[in-house]
Amino acid sequence: MGEPLSIGIIGGGGWLGRAIAEAIVDAQIVAAEHLTLSYRSGQPGFLPNATWTRDNQELADRSDVIIVSVRPQDWPAIDISADGKLAMSVMAGVPLDQLARRLNTERVVRTLPNAAAEVRNSYTPWIGSLGVTADDRNVACRILEACGAADEVESEADIDYLTGLTGSGPAFPALLAAAMMDDAIRRGISPDIARRSVSAVLIGTGKLLEARSDNPKDIVRTFLDYRGTTAAAIEAMCAAGFEAAVADGLAAALQKSVSMGQAS
Repeated sequence: MGEPLSIGIIGGGGWLGRAIAEAIVDAQIVAAEHLTLSYRSGQPGFLPNATWTRDNQELADRSDVIIVSVRPQDWPAIDISADGKLAMSVMAGVPLDQLARRLNTERVVRTLPNAAAEVRNSYTPWIGSLGVTADDRNVACRILEACGAADEVESEADIDYLTGLTGSGPAFPALLAAAMMDDAIRRGISPDIARRSVSAVLIGTGKLLEARSDNPKDIVRTFLDYRGTTAAAIEAMCAAGFEAAVADGLAAALQKSVSMGQAS
């Protein structure tokens, strides 16, 4: 039997780094003892059996797989050599060729989990460089699927677009939830009831979409055909520019993803 897999997460003390670390330990992909996490200031208190370090090169030297989980604006300060090992990036906008060059490895995976990784319900698109092996793909899939669902996509352009659609995704229902809660509170509903009712609506909708094979448009059409209160609300929202606002938001996220890669 070979040696156990060892994984290092640069930025493991951050929110997303922590979510990935805890997910892969819970999924038994790696034991905490074979996990190395780096942090910038103040060692976090979770996963005490992992190795914690402020030295990212030490992390890379100790690990078979290196995951870079820092903000894109902090990426220029990362100066390590992966020395040909598998490296995975969860940074928005940073392209494969730049990752390979800066990390000194041709085995690079670019990926973008979202906030739901914290509750193991992320949707994560990913793509590998030409140097990624079949074994590398298997390892990448296991790591990402510990955080939720994952799909390998065909191009980096797909990743750039999905940066907004799925990478930012949980923010969009949260934005809708905040608007619904604010309206309920303005109309005299207590904040606790407003929060519980809106949360129940969004959670129930997610489960409904997951359970049914219908296109979401078909579900919307069912409500419109019923010609009740929901139809009135949908028509008012669409008239106010709801669909155009969503398209504009996704376009802005795509533009930002591309520009971040060019600026790095």
